[in-house]
Amino acid sequence: MKKRNWLIFGSILVLFAVTLFVYQKITDNTYRGMTIIPEKHEDIPLFKGLEPTENEYVLDGNRWINIYEFYLKELPRLGWEMEYEGSALNDNERDNDWSGFHSGWRKEGFDGELSISAHYNQYEEQTEVTFDKTPIYDSTNWISQAPESICIYQSLSDEKCSEIKDEGKVQKIVGFINDAIDWKEEVLPREKSSVINIGDMDIKVHYEAEKEIYFQSENGTKLMKPEPDFFKLTNLSR
Repeated sequence: MKKRNWLIFGSILVLFAVTLFVYQKITDNTYRGMTIIPEKHEDIPLFKGLEPTENEYVLDGNRWINIYEFYLKELPRLGWEMEYEGSALNDNERDNDWSGFHSGWRKEGFDGELSISAHYNQYEEQTEVTFDKTPIYDSTNWISQAPESICIYQSLSDEKCSEIKDEGKVQKIVGFINDAIDWKEEVLPREKSSVINIGDMDIKVHYEAEKEIYFQSENGTKLMKPEPDFFKLTNLSR
């Protein structure tokens, strides 16, 4: 009798373990492509009826306006401050109604920026909502005032530089450097390195084809997308 009870108990345990494994697997797949899950945050309410898929939440019908108004009302109550927003309500073209809205929110204690967007999928006849969490980057001004000229060394070993005196070009190059985001993470290796001399500051430029550009100076490190205009202005070859 005891042996039979142990067999029943063991079967229940196995069934429970299998059920738990399947549930976790389904849950992992459901939220796999999301950077943030509203259900796990008390201060990010979920509009009633939204169902999660791998990358977004969906709801039958064209409900994006209801969702838009819901978050405009509820998020400020929970301490969120809006950084930006835009919607098809500001578009006079009725044919663009499906394009929905996008918005960005910040809150003290929240590490990053919360973005919420929604649109109506006419083919699936459902509203699709995306929640996304993105990091906030700062851009520190390294150069307070554009100099009359700058000098560019094509490689770290060059002794002669090409001088740029055109005021417009100088200001644009300074703008690229100042607007690049401050970078405190790992600096990945790049095939090429050059030096831009601006006043008393030497700025090393590490770059390679279509990869991000690193700027390094006594002020730290900055990161920038490989902007084609930057290479044209500096005559640096990718």
